[in-house]
Amino acid sequence: MEPFRVHILGCGSALPTLRHYASSQIVEIREKMFMVDCGEGTQMQLRRSRLRFTKINHVFISHLHGDHCFGLLGMLSTFGMLGRVAPLHIYATAEMEPVFRSQIDLFCQNLGYDVMFHPVDTSRSEVIYEDRSLTVSTIPLLHRVPCCGFLFREKPTLPHIRRDMLDVYDIPVSQINNIKSGMDWTTPDGDVIPNSRLTLPADPVRSYAYCSDTRYMPGLHRLLRGVTMLYHESTYGDDNQARAVKYFHSTATEAARVARDAGVKKLIIGHFSARYEDEKILLEEARCEFSNTFLAEEMAVFNV
Repeated sequence: MEPFRVHILGCGSALPTLRHYASSQIVEIREKMFMVDCGEGTQMQLRRSRLRFTKINHVFISHLHGDHCFGLLGMLSTFGMLGRVAPLHIYATAEMEPVFRSQIDLFCQNLGYDVMFHPVDTSRSEVIYEDRSLTVSTIPLLHRVPCCGFLFREKPTLPHIRRDMLDVYDIPVSQINNIKSGMDWTTPDGDVIPNSRLTLPADPVRSYAYCSDTRYMPGLHRLLRGVTMLYHESTYGDDNQARAVKYFHSTATEAARVARDAGVKKLIIGHFSARYEDEKILLEEARCEFSNTFLAEEMAVFNV
């Protein structure tokens, strides 16, 4: 199967610490690199990860809080100094573009490449990016400012050809695409070889959902039904339930309930409050609701 990985660059929350960087991830799908959020220090983490800057052509910003976007201007400047010429596409709420354009004009004149803004409506779920192999959709969330998550979903692929059957029945290469599309094969003697004998099932469709800052949403699982891997913010533990409600964040237990109710296969929790010196307590609380839970950690790589 083609690579589908999530690289954690930062998993901390708003207050800077020496233990975590602010939120940022790279979603790697079929040799494409998509950035999700870009907090302070993101480009330094990119250096450490050895991921190629030139492969990042699309940046998705979940909301306009600094720990999710303050690293973007510096990264754009670095791209320019590295001689970038390919356009960079940024997906964010409409309020971001005029502010960011003025910063680019002030600090990043003559970048050498185009920065293309795509306004995102955080109040509904819709496809905002599509190519031949995947779609990216928004996931409406509930935070103090307009905020959304992002759902990366592969498109179904065609079945695999059984090479041994091609040889047995002397099927020409020119017919491979037809067989992948469902055609049977008829031998020169008139025998019909059913397609099921000539192919193997297509790879299962994989998907990754990134749920940024949000208060617990009991109905969120409906938008995430059957997702392969889910990242859900888990700023607090059960000891800070009231704080989570006040600041429109979630606890690890609540994130796990979303994963459980959605029937996902794997849950990653992150966006940890600076008050926790050891996030294992969050992991333990989440695993009480959903056992296949893991902590986001800088430089961790998760296969979808």
